[in-house]
Amino acid sequence: MRILLINQAFVSPEEPGHTRHFEMAKFLHSLGHELVIIASDLNYQTGQRTVARKGIFAEQNFDGVRVLRSYIYPALHRSYVWRIVSFFSFMFSSVWTALQVRDVDLVMGTTPPIFQAVSAWFVAWMRRVPFLLEVRDLWPEFGVGMGVLKNPIVIALARWLERFLYARATHILVNSPAYKEYMIGKGVPENKVTYIAYGTDVDMFNPSVDGSSIRKELGVDDKFVVLYAGALGQANDVDTVLRAAERLKDEDKIRFVLFGDGKERTRLQAEAERMKLSNVIFAGVRPKKEMPRVIASADVCLAILQDIPMFRTTYPNKVFDYMAAGRATVLVIDGVSRKLIEDSYGGAYVQPGDDNQLAETILDLSKNEDIVKQMGLNARKFLEEHLDRRDKLNETLELLKRLK
Repeated sequence: MRILLINQAFVSPEEPGHTRHFEMAKFLHSLGHELVIIASDLNYQTGQRTVARKGIFAEQNFDGVRVLRSYIYPALHRSYVWRIVSFFSFMFSSVWTALQVRDVDLVMGTTPPIFQAVSAWFVAWMRRVPFLLEVRDLWPEFGVGMGVLKNPIVIALARWLERFLYARATHILVNSPAYKEYMIGKGVPENKVTYIAYGTDVDMFNPSVDGSSIRKELGVDDKFVVLYAGALGQANDVDTVLRAAERLKDEDKIRFVLFGDGKERTRLQAEAERMKLSNVIFAGVRPKKEMPRVIASADVCLAILQDIPMFRTTYPNKVFDYMAAGRATVLVIDGVSRKLIEDSYGGAYVQPGDDNQLAETILDLSKNEDIVKQMGLNARKFLEEHLDRRDKLNETLELLKRLK
């Protein structure tokens, strides 16, 4: 099979971010299939160009994985209006780029952002091939819940576009069980939606990885490290982390280490300086291939989102990596993610937005290293049994074969 994927936020192992689609492409390549990826030429975390381009797109090859980097207007970290302009620019350039790929058996679109999924539908329609819609987050509902989308006309149009895509997709793939329930509630037939969790690479992330070099580099050799790895955006509610850190300023043993970048990074760093938080380290970004060492440097890992109802439906990818690495997760997200951590006995749940409870939980864990280690072992065992990415990729391949 030759499958075409349009994903503006695709990440190679040389960049910061989640590489699930790269790993999927490598897996398919090893079995004689091809996943051709149409991506933007900007990294979604840093906003920096990933490749020099001449014309609409530039072609890259990563060990047999073909990536066509299509033009996008560089405004991801500006206002939301300019981000929409950026999304639209990729929506149009990606169609032109995708139509240069020959002999496609299936087109896969992914959302968010939702506009690139429109591009995928259009290309599939032009080619008269099946269209698989992958839903990674529930837009526009997340945007409405966060207050990013406020204009009732814009919200109505966004929801119309959502229904349009659900209706025209040959099939829908979701990474959370709650997303499937949401879609069935929207009238999508149950047999049209397949839930397959992303899981993680249990070989790449494992408890044997040595993170001591990262601890030494950051000057936290003898500290209790609370690590956050991921985007620093509005949804991630890092302000609650800063308030918790302020409550723990007198606990010299504890350090908060934040790896990542995003629209809110500059403001958050300025806020940490204003609050005189010497216990918070903004550690920058690292390519995905370095993330096993980064996570191995932690004593506990942090996953956090804003306290809005729709975020109770989501599985953050970082939690799977934390679990595979044998690290306990301090989870500040309710819903299906909370059930995952509680079912695995792999960490501690904190009510979203509650910086006092977050500070108390971290302080308690810092004094109970045996409990923390056991949580990490529990998490790893659960991940191996239920969320090994090799199993999930095999499930995805079977779906692709059925659709072709």
